[in-house]
Amino acid sequence: MAASVSPTIQSGSVHLESNPNRMLSSEQLKMQAYPDHQQQQQQQQQQQPTLQQQEQQQQQQQQFYDDLAPPPPSKDDDQPPLDEQQQEQMQSEEQQRYQYEQQMYYQQQQQQQQQYEQEMMYQQQQMATGGLLPGSAEWQQQQMLMQQQMQQQMEQPESPNGDQSLLSHAHLKPGHKATLLSYTQTLELYRQNAKKTNDPELQFEFAAFMIDAGKPLEDPQTRAELFDEAMKLLRKLATNGHAESQHYLAECFASGFAKGKPDFDKAFPLWVQASKHGHPDAAYRTGRCYDEGLGTRKDNARAVQFYRKAASANHPGAMWRLGVVTLYGELGLAASPRDGVKWLKRSSQAATPEFPFALYELAQLHERGIENIVFVDPEYSVSLYSQAAELGHAASAFRLGECWEYGKLGCKQDPRLSIHYYTLAAQQEHPEACFALAAWYLVGSQGILPQSDAEAYIWAKRAAEKDLPKALYAMGYFTEVGIGPRKDMEEAIEWYKKASLAGDKRATERLEGVPVDAKKGDKGNNEKCTIM
Repeated sequence: MAASVSPTIQSGSVHLESNPNRMLSSEQLKMQAYPDHQQQQQQQQQQQPTLQQQEQQQQQQQQFYDDLAPPPPSKDDDQPPLDEQQQEQMQSEEQQRYQYEQQMYYQQQQQQQQQYEQEMMYQQQQMATGGLLPGSAEWQQQQMLMQQQMQQQMEQPESPNGDQSLLSHAHLKPGHKATLLSYTQTLELYRQNAKKTNDPELQFEFAAFMIDAGKPLEDPQTRAELFDEAMKLLRKLATNGHAESQHYLAECFASGFAKGKPDFDKAFPLWVQASKHGHPDAAYRTGRCYDEGLGTRKDNARAVQFYRKAASANHPGAMWRLGVVTLYGELGLAASPRDGVKWLKRSSQAATPEFPFALYELAQLHERGIENIVFVDPEYSVSLYSQAAELGHAASAFRLGECWEYGKLGCKQDPRLSIHYYTLAAQQEHPEACFALAAWYLVGSQGILPQSDAEAYIWAKRAAEKDLPKALYAMGYFTEVGIGPRKDMEEAIEWYKKASLAGDKRATERLEGVPVDAKKGDKGNNEKCTIM
């Protein structure tokens, strides 16, 4: 009687092909139901190494490490110790080998450095080709020029200092006589590319390059030729409506570069044209011209119009000027401290070394405050002064020097910081800072600044040359008592006269104590008339 099959198997997906009466185990059923699983098991069994194979692998590894280990020393292999002569010989051989390896290493480094510089030079020259098509006549001409330039630099003799010549770039300086041909070739490549392209930006960059490259040249004729070529190209671009060229050309006229003296009559219309093409700085310069009457008549309404146009492009100078005129009600505007402070804050956030003025204005406002608008905050005021001084604002640096000298705005007295900030401002010819620095040199500061009458005289004279009244009086006093190069009563009287005309009362009083015939009388008797 045939054995019955389980209903589960009958209803499942397992199909018994060979003998329906044969009973299969669960493993056999799983293998038939999942043939892929059976193949994976077979592959794993084949991949698993047998115990004998594992032992063989371990023995091979052990033999490998045994072969690497040095043999144990034996009594028969013992060698007698080396004498001093043999030791010296071995040390000499090792030292020679080390020197040889070091020499080979340096040679390899030099070769790599030369190869790197040649590759960098080739890349720079490729950038200067202006994207000419390979194989064209112009491309072949430029390649020949590049190869000649590289050959000339490779044939230059090495310097006595060896590898220092690899890091020397003196031959790249404009006007260097030894390699003037190389510089001329580079300039010629730029010139050819600028003539072939129709891109005004590239042509403008070439014109600006010629002006910058011509400034350090010693030959006046070569420098003049470069400047003339650059100015012609700039005029051409400006006529075609290139805003950056119009602005740059206007700067050349306003700074006196073009004619040797400022010419705002030619600069002003160029700035107007550039501002119409959306140049923010040109719009600001146009506003300044209307504001101060440079190259045109004063026009407050137009000045404010151009300031607003530049300020809309986040120009820091325009925002600063709008803040000041709005704060104090200038240029025909009604005073609005709240709006003025807003403009100053926007300008301070975009401050640059050229336009740090808003930081200084806000610092002064926080010193005295504006009711319901600006609160008094000495610490914040010092912070604003510091930011402006870092950007090179002389008045801010001088104010910080005062704060650290006299302990103002919450600053503790610190001679070192005071001298530091006075020096920063004095280096920019700030008259008050020059005079303050002269005072520090006159008394000195132990461990910080040595006392020096000579330095005091120098800085006081620099302040006097800026017509600072108290500096003029100080120069009279220094010359009278002999602080500086010499004592000279006649020169002292001249300084006192200048100080009196500048409004210094002490100088006037001092002059009243000098006899009328002081210059005719005995000089020794005049020296008795000392400062009161």
